[in-house]
Amino acid sequence: MGKYRAIPQGYMTVGELAKRMNVTVRTLQYYDKEGILSPSMVSDGGRRLYTDKDIVKLHQVLSLKSLGFSLDDIKNRLMPLDTPTEVANVIEEQAVAVQKKISELSESLKALRALRDEVLQIQSVNFKKYADIIANLKMNNNFYWLIKHFDDKTLDYIRDRFDKNSGIAFIRTFDKLQNEAVSLQKNGISADSERGQAFAKAYWDMIIEFTGGDMSLLSDLVQFGQSNDLDPEWKEKQTAAAAFIGPALDVYFSKSNIDPFGEASK
Repeated sequence: MGKYRAIPQGYMTVGELAKRMNVTVRTLQYYDKEGILSPSMVSDGGRRLYTDKDIVKLHQVLSLKSLGFSLDDIKNRLMPLDTPTEVANVIEEQAVAVQKKISELSESLKALRALRDEVLQIQSVNFKKYADIIANLKMNNNFYWLIKHFDDKTLDYIRDRFDKNSGIAFIRTFDKLQNEAVSLQKNGISADSERGQAFAKAYWDMIIEFTGGDMSLLSDLVQFGQSNDLDPEWKEKQTAAAAFIGPALDVYFSKSNIDPFGEASK
């Protein structure tokens, strides 16, 4: 880093750079100290001098910082700016990072609005349900809105029964079986056929997995499924699925000698 008696043409002081880039002098001094953005030259009087190239470097730093990168991360991500290709690569990297941030912010906005809608529909302050809804939104669980329909007892059970991975796996199984029931009904498959009974067994196994064998939860689930305060599209799908599930389970219970609201007969 050379020293000059006067400020050469094409250079600017730290104050001028700060003004042009809308940052504080203290910020630029800190970046210099941390080795993130050092001045191109220092005058005989010790004044930090910067060039237009430093403006591009500073823009890179500020862009990455606005995207949530730490200063250590920024230091490691800084790229040379000696050729048009290198400059273009820096710009492209920033564009990719910005696009990723836009996607993340878009998802965050979507989640916030969904949470707002759920809060208004619950019509009471229930932070446990709020927390459950937030957790399910973060997992991209499209059934997050069902939470408001469960009572506290059922929600406490679900929290204890499932962790993140097993909860997601159960939801996927449930959705898959609901879609299968709709398909079987649509294609005229008999509830007492081999396919119908294979489905019934899989569906009952899912219920046993959910309840852990506690059949007292079954009546709560049945009551929940009959609620009129559900999403119309979801309700329509459940009604179509139930048209096959009910008869298929009735046959399965009869053949297997099972009392679903009591204990399985031996």
